[in-house]
Amino acid sequence: MPTDVVMPQMGESIFEGTITRWLKKIGDKVQRDEPLFEISTDKVDAEIPAPASGILQEIKVSEGNTVQVNTVVGVIGDSASAPAKAAAPAAPLSATEEAPAPPPAPVASAPEDEQDSDVRSSPLVRKLAREHDVDLAKVSGTGTGGRVTKQDVLDFVEHRTAAPVAAPPRQASAPAPAVVPGDLVPMSQMRKIIAQRMIESRRTSAHVHCMFEVDMTRIVNLRNRLKKGFEQRYSARLTFMPFFVRAAIIALQQYPLVNSSLEGGSIRYHKHVNAGIAVALDWGLIVPVLKNADELNFLGLQRGITDLGERARSKKLTPADVEGATFTITNPGQFGAVFGLPIINQPNVAIMGVGGITKQPMVITDKDGADSIAIRSVVHLTLGYDHRIIDGALADQFMVVVKKALENWSEEVG
Repeated sequence: MPTDVVMPQMGESIFEGTITRWLKKIGDKVQRDEPLFEISTDKVDAEIPAPASGILQEIKVSEGNTVQVNTVVGVIGDSASAPAKAAAPAAPLSATEEAPAPPPAPVASAPEDEQDSDVRSSPLVRKLAREHDVDLAKVSGTGTGGRVTKQDVLDFVEHRTAAPVAAPPRQASAPAPAVVPGDLVPMSQMRKIIAQRMIESRRTSAHVHCMFEVDMTRIVNLRNRLKKGFEQRYSARLTFMPFFVRAAIIALQQYPLVNSSLEGGSIRYHKHVNAGIAVALDWGLIVPVLKNADELNFLGLQRGITDLGERARSKKLTPADVEGATFTITNPGQFGAVFGLPIINQPNVAIMGVGGITKQPMVITDKDGADSIAIRSVVHLTLGYDHRIIDGALADQFMVVVKKALENWSEEVG
């Protein structure tokens, strides 16, 4: 009995989605709950699992097309059913689409698919293997039934003696053609949404920024001393982000106006800190939310941040994961920026930007008032705030608390 594959509803306020990539071709075997295609909505990009096992018999909606939720986009038949020879015509575009999408591009060439087909692994694992020029047949799988996992591939790459140059990673949304000067390339659905929200935020909030220089030497030394044991004890990497999130929480609790939002002519003071953590992806930017971050200890913050980042990169976020932020932190410093002037994530009234941590000479004053010059680890933090309700004095006072919490860190890490 054939099974219809439908466009899922990824949240109460979501009524349509764009198919950005099919992970299987007509005639491919499909396992129930195996990732089948990728979609983009105005909330998240996500991988959609197959509703049943069998053969992908028909693709009714090709890549790049936007359809309403519950629209049938494909058909899975049993192994005895003959697959359709060609995809049916694409479903009509929704009223919101301005122009037809380009014709679909294959996910991978036939030799790659044939090479990987005999090895039990997910599409993401096969993609990772191709990027690192890894033959999955040579990788020992540690997953259930010998399945090759992402970590198996990474371990194989790390331990082989002569790693060939990795192929450049493909964009995880709809594959893009090679771009040359003079080309006119349509924006992806995600990029259109980002553009719209950035313009709306600029029009909504009166943006002002302040910047503070913070001595991170104490935390850098602490992390260097504890990171190996932390990872062994908790099976989690020790990063700098939970330090910044915790310092922001301390300041937000003292200055709740920075953790508020405007509702008409009133100010909503939020009971908890829902920390939006911006994650840069190969195909755009997304802000998953760590709910009730003020109730978490340091280990809880680290695990929550890591989980959100991993699920953002593997397209496992749900609409609930990107809703409800009360304050946002973004980290342009991971790419080498000294500092950034980020745009406020609506409906927040403030966003903190974290620059790169670098070693710099600083004047140090001891308890007796004597000055000396020392090499210190320094970060530049910026606060973008909505001047409609936050004044410069309050913004500066807030950042003073953040700076003090980081420079005089005394909390247990693990």
